[in-house]
Amino acid sequence: MHGKRAIKTLLLACVASAGLAFGAQAAEQDWGSFPGYTLKVKLVGGTQYEHLYTRIPIWEKATGAKVQIVSSENYFDLDREIKQDIASGSVDWCVGSNHTSFAPQYGNFYIDLKPYIPASVLSDYVPSAISNSTVGGKLVQLPRVTDISNIYYNELVYDNPAVQARYKAKFGKDLAPPKTYDEFRQQAIFLASPPNLYGTAFPGKDEGLTGRFMEILRANGGDMFDAHMNPTFNSQAGVDALQWFVDLYKAHAVPAGTVNYTWDDIGQSFAAGTLALDLDWPGFAAFFNNPKTSKIAGHVGFAVAPVGEAGKHGGWSGSHSFSVTSDCNNKKAAVSFVEFMTDYDSEMMEAEAGNLPTRTQVFTDVEADFKKQNNAYMANMFSTWEASLAYARTPPLIPEWIDVSNAIWPQLQAAILGQKTAKQALDDAAVKVKQIVQDEGDD
Repeated sequence: MHGKRAIKTLLLACVASAGLAFGAQAAEQDWGSFPGYTLKVKLVGGTQYEHLYTRIPIWEKATGAKVQIVSSENYFDLDREIKQDIASGSVDWCVGSNHTSFAPQYGNFYIDLKPYIPASVLSDYVPSAISNSTVGGKLVQLPRVTDISNIYYNELVYDNPAVQARYKAKFGKDLAPPKTYDEFRQQAIFLASPPNLYGTAFPGKDEGLTGRFMEILRANGGDMFDAHMNPTFNSQAGVDALQWFVDLYKAHAVPAGTVNYTWDDIGQSFAAGTLALDLDWPGFAAFFNNPKTSKIAGHVGFAVAPVGEAGKHGGWSGSHSFSVTSDCNNKKAAVSFVEFMTDYDSEMMEAEAGNLPTRTQVFTDVEADFKKQNNAYMANMFSTWEASLAYARTPPLIPEWIDVSNAIWPQLQAAILGQKTAKQALDDAAVKVKQIVQDEGDD
């Protein structure tokens, strides 16, 4: 991705001093001794994830081991790479980035962490995060941060008197962050003035598109499956949800390239000031408000995600995590690394950047820190996201989820591009998904 190397360099500089401070506490804990050992890892890359990796040298110094990052890619490419490793029998690495949406599909590829980590340590984590990280009774991942999407909006657009006057003249109401998805669509179309400004952007492929569709579907009162795992996303609630994307694309309220966008593309676009609205994750908050990385720093507002036709919030949520492979040649070193990367200091570093922690104490402490620092921006971000946690909900935690997603998103994309109607696309997807679920059930 363009600019990724520069972003990583900047993040390393921004958090270097914080890493030194956290290192003092890390040195007090015994992380084990693994002199001369090289731990191979595959970690998710991208703006909101890589700042944590500046802590790796602290673990290396404490244990005598070295960490080799074999690859660092977005989750979707990383998932494909991991599956290729499994298929070819070439798994020579120990730790992988994981996610609650991805974990159920891997079977016994990752070890159960519970025998390796004391219950007293696990009790420090938010219980729901541990529960969502458990598959078939096994804790196959240690949660790193929790996500739920909410609204970022560009105050340079929303506070512009001329824009406000035009909006009120057309719709008879004041311009304010949207409270419903219908209002979101209306505002995004109204505010778009391409190519300099678009109303919004959305992930246009992979689970990013499936998940965003699922979120609006649920907000409309629908769901992906019924109690018997029959696909139900091709309901009227689903058609209306997909039409939301179709309308935005057809009206040129989103960049034409949005059908190929992933999270970093959207984050870069919002930071560049070319989007008025962004439904996104908390981990981008600090990036958006940093003058070195964002043209709209100091002009970013927050709002809780909209509600759909049913008056509900979709609440698409999940936890990012780390897992240890069953083939790992030094599981003690790998578990030590995973614990270190999710310990109190690591979580505080991530929380200071805007990520929602998975340790209960960190959530309390970071909000207090922001208030002491008079950092109203980050304090407001945390209060906004904290208000949304009540309706957080993961995708179906089933082994087939990624296969299901991979069957759905190309059909969604076909409708967005005008190749199919919304109903036709969803009906076609439902046929494919039903077959996937049935095939898995027959195994």
